[in-house]
Amino acid sequence: MKPIPVLLGPTASGKTALALQLARRFPIEILSADAMLVYRGMDIGTAKPTLAERQEVPHHLIDVTEVQEDYDVARFVQDAEEALQQIVDRKRIPLVVGGTGFYVKALKQGLPLTPRVDESVQQTLWSELETRGLDALLSDIAQVNPEEALRMQRNPRRVVRALEVFRRTGKFPGEFGYTTPGFEYQLFGLSPALPELEKRIALRVEQMFQQGLIQEVQTVMAKLGPAARRPTALQAIGYKEVLEGLEAGEIEKTMQDKIALATRQYAKRQLTWLKTQLHTECQPFPEVEKALEWFLTSWV
Repeated sequence: MKPIPVLLGPTASGKTALALQLARRFPIEILSADAMLVYRGMDIGTAKPTLAERQEVPHHLIDVTEVQEDYDVARFVQDAEEALQQIVDRKRIPLVVGGTGFYVKALKQGLPLTPRVDESVQQTLWSELETRGLDALLSDIAQVNPEEALRMQRNPRRVVRALEVFRRTGKFPGEFGYTTPGFEYQLFGLSPALPELEKRIALRVEQMFQQGLIQEVQTVMAKLGPAARRPTALQAIGYKEVLEGLEAGEIEKTMQDKIALATRQYAKRQLTWLKTQLHTECQPFPEVEKALEWFLTSWV
């Protein structure tokens, strides 16, 4: 079997549009590799494929868990490999699509053989995160291992996990061995030039507010109720800024500007990750479409 194609790229780069376009010409089923699309009820802020799009083309690992639950990389790899095998068994072509490079790297490289979570150490670190801030904890990692700090992608949950393991073992998660991947993969990177990407991000954020992002965040919070710690789902860009904006009494335009800025910064980090961690250079839509068409034509 040929390697499974993976369509990567920063947020708002056009991955969903290209995947759907290809699925109209090839017997494709799409497997999402996006850490936030797994959560039910988080549709607008994650730019989740619409119900009509999911009815047109089979999608996997979308809406598989509730917002109050944590969904980690180990569960993703297990669920993804099971779904990929089922797609292959149906004589269909699996296409992995996503912007969470950490998930794709785990599929491609295997899962690190790190120790099991120590909740007491993690609770201490969550308290430190509240008092010292994310940048301070990232600095602790960077002083020892700058590459590991980059691998965190400013994700608080990963930062807490990395420091928990380091304080217990003297090693970071990335320094342990890995499980054997279930498949081989061929990576394709998609992104317009940065000025065009920034325009696309601004338009997407504007559309999210028009579609009711504020109401969606309020609905998610009503479902969660009071909690000692906000779950992973609410770390998503858009939800975090709206939640903080509502608490601070900010106007919609302020929240919109903050989300657009955070998204631009995230997109740049994604591009860096793809280049340094997955050794994938992103290209414009026509070039990637052509390369994937050639690859899918020869896929057996």
